[in-house]
Parts: sequence; C-alpha cells; structure tokens
Amino acid sequence: MSQSPLKDLEPESWDGEEDFVEADIRPEYSPIRVGVALMTLVASVVGVGWWVKDRVVPSAAADSFSAGSWFAPYVDTTLTPMYQFQDPNANVARQTVLGFVVAGQGCQPTWGGSYSLSQADSSLNLSSRIAQYRGVGGDAIISFGGRDHLDLARACTTVPSLTRAYQQVVSRYHPSLLDFDVEGAALTDKSSLVRRAAAVAALVRNNGGSRHLGVWVTVPAGPGGLSNSALDVARTMLADKVVPAGINVMAMDFGQPETSMARTVDAVATAAEAQVVQLFQQFGVTSNLASRFGVTVMIGENDTPGENLSVAGATQVAATASRDHWGRLSIWSLNRDSQCGSAFAEVGVLSTSCSGAAESPLAYSHLFSSTLTGRDGVGAPASTGVALAPSSAPGPYPQWSPAVPYPPTYKVVRNGEIYQAKWFTQGQDPATVVQYPSQTPWQLIGPVLAGSHPPTTTTLPSGTYPTWSPHTTYVQGQRVLFAGLPYQAKWYNQAQSPAAAATDPTGSPWQALFTWPGEPPLG
Repeated sequence: MSQSPLKDLEPESWDGEEDFVEADIRPEYSPIRVGVALMTLVASVVGVGWWVKDRVVPSAAADSFSAGSWFAPYVDTTLTPMYQFQDPNANVARQTVLGFVVAGQGCQPTWGGSYSLSQADSSLNLSSRIAQYRGVGGDAIISFGGRDHLDLARACTTVPSLTRAYQQVVSRYHPSLLDFDVEGAALTDKSSLVRRAAAVAALVRNNGGSRHLGVWVTVPAGPGGLSNSALDVARTMLADKVVPAGINVMAMDFGQPETSMARTVDAVATAAEAQVVQLFQQFGVTSNLASRFGVTVMIGENDTPGENLSVAGATQVAATASRDHWGRLSIWSLNRDSQCGSAFAEVGVLSTSCSGAAESPLAYSHLFSSTLTGRDGVGAPASTGVALAPSSAPGPYPQWSPAVPYPPTYKVVRNGEIYQAKWFTQGQDPATVVQYPSQTPWQLIGPVLAGSHPPTTTTLPSGTYPTWSPHTTYVQGQRVLFAGLPYQAKWYNQAQSPAAAATDPTGSPWQALFTWPGEPPLG
C-alpha cells in the first residue's frame, strides 16, 4: 500500500471533538487476584501505601475518579541487571512505562531488538511481571520507539503491516495506555509519521475504541520548546482524528552545560506546553488541556557533560508540575534511581544503572510519587490482563523443594507463583511472608500464566554415552546417561546414583551436563 507524503495537516471542517478517536480513558477498579495477598501484606508493613489503598477501592468508585498529575517512570526493560519493576520495594510508582518495543527482523516487534515477544516471556518473564504489577494495582504502559533502535513505523512499510505489529503487542500485554517515543531519524521520516498515525487510528478502533486504549506521544524538546518535526508527530495523529491522551516532552540533553538544570527544564516545559495547548486547540480539542501535557526528565547526570538534575533540582520540577497541573511527569529511568557508589556518591558519573547524583535509594521516585499523587486516567486495571494458571499448575520451572540447594538466579514455582533466588539458599520457603526484603533469599517474579508447560530438558539418544549401572566402577571424566540425561564423574565412584546430584551437588560424585529451565547456565 503506497503512502502519501506528509502534507497539509490543518484541521478539516469537523463537528468537534466527538469526531476524534479520543484517547482519554475512564478508570476501572476490580478485586485483585488472591494469589498476591502475601505481597500486599509485605507492602503494608514496609509502608508502600498505594499498593494497599488501590486494592480495596470498590468498582463503584470508578465513575468519580479524578486522575490529577501523575508520575510514571520509564524502565529500560532489557537492561542487565533486570529491573524488578513489579516489586513495590523497587518501584513506588502507580504506573510504569516499559520501553522499548522496536523492530526486529523486518516488521516484527521485539523488545530492544534483542527479544521477540515470546522470548521476552521465557527469558525475562515479562508477561508474569506485568501481571504481578497489575495484580497489586499498578498500571504498565508499553512504549514503542526510543532512541537506539529501528522504529516499527520505519520498518513496517504499509499501514496494515504496522497495525498488525502493534496489535501483536496489544494482544499479548493488554495495555490500557501506549506510549510512542519518536526521536532521532524517526522524527523526520515523514512517511513513517503518516503510517504511524493511520496505524494507531486503526489500532484504537480495532480494540474497542478510545475508552479501552489510550495513546501518549513522546518527543524531544529544546530551549525553544518543540521543533516543527516534533509537533508533526502529534499533528499527524490529530489529522487522522486520533486525540492523544497527552504529549510528553523530553526535557533533557540540551547540548550545553546548565548552571541550573531545574530552571532550564521549567523554561523548556513552559514553552512546549504553550505549543501543545495551541496544537490541540487548532484541531478543536479544548478539554483537559493541562492534563494532556507531560514532561520527562533525565535524573542525575544527563548525556551532555555539565547537565545534572539533582534531587534538589527535581524538587523544583515537581513543584512546577504540581502548580501547573501537568498531566504526567516521567523520569529516565527507574533503573538509574540510585546513587553511584556505596559509601560515597560518585557525582557526575553517566551510567545506565545509577544516577550520578547524591541520593538515597529511589529518592527521585519517592519525591515525584509523593508530590504527584494522581493516576494515569486509567485507575487500577480491571484484571492482570492475561489468563493465570491455577495455583496447582506445574509452571514453566521446577517446583520448589526444601531438599534442593538453589544458587543465585535459579527460578522455581511455588503455589502458582514464580520466584528467583537472590543468593544461595536451601530449605527457605519462597512463600514465607517476611517484613523486609533482606529477610528472604527469594524475589517474587509473578504468577504462572495459563498455558505454561512443565519444565523439560533435552534427553540424548540411547548409546550417546553408556547407561549408568550401579555395578560399574567409574573414574573421573567418564560420562554416562541416567534417565536419558548426561552426567560426568567428578571422581572415582561406584553404586552412587547420578540422581543425587540434584539434592547434593557438592557431595555427589556426578556433575550434570544439562540444565533445566530456570536453572543458571552451566559454568
């Protein structure tokens, strides 16, 4: 399907806002999955208040819900080490933006160009973690695009193919809000702007309309506000009769040292907000204009040397957001919301995993979430968005056993939930309720999803190695098959079954030459 070039985008003679695909969403609340009750108890003890409050709001309260200014940090979803955004001890935000879905092979959606949607579930447990986050009242927003990879709107050369790519993501994660982060080469690719707008319009229509799927547009801003290219991203959507829930400007990386990063951010935001309001008004959109504006800042050290948004500076930004009733405030990124260095802050360090500012853990998140206490206009989700397996289901990883020693990163299933070992452990039940995270060696990942299969590993054909026999004497280095699986002798032994390697890997004379799903790779 050929694409027309970007042309006159002034509003047509429409009958007002009702002609648009409106992207605002009414909130919905519902009872939360019983399986996460233990997490709620922990959260209430450590004082993460919203995780508890939103779980008990009755459904009838939805009609009177008012979003207000809200905080939504970005998470770099594929960054190592994996950030546990579903854990209230690691994320105090009511809503979190997960980035980024980009093009993989051809027009296929991937996470960060590294994981297909199915690979993200098997390797990152992403769907389970999203379900866990939603299960305790959080809202996961899916972001497309970003700076470093190929935008789907550029890789998919027709509107139908791009719509299908977007739909794959929506069908898997069931988000209520999408974020389109358009920057770099994608910002000036006019054909892709037109394709994106048409595909988004079709996507919203195909998913029950704007009451079920809202859209935010994220674009870079500079000292003068938004460039024409940045405005064109939203303008093309409005021309396709899609009213974004909001336009979010990235106030960061200005290219020169700033004596007051907070003051510069405020100036950029002021200029950009005026442009956003004017753009909406040009297309006949006059309601909730303040709530349709958002700002994303880069906490601590920015990419440009000399640009550093300190916690004190962030306090000024939060005050402006509250005073001016911005709809949304985001940070890049939650992965970075900690101090570089343990005893003393390493200020000015540019890192993907720490801020380069002096701060206590999650200082920026605590500041923004406590100042901007609204919701994203969606409210607590009606469900986790995916089908969950019964608590008795086997799950994709081995069932936890008190007899088995678990090294760090080992994943197990216990009572329908997936856990990952934080350090070496044996005999400590993952389901045990604790007051502080440091009291358990287990990280809760999320629920077992419907359709999960029991863990399997590849057996070898008979004859690959001799079948183990209790009557044979084995010396170091000899290999055998036991139940079709390969083992290697660590020392001289006889009549000692390789099966013991699972429960006593140190004392067993056998080394397994295979791994189960969830088990750390062989060293």
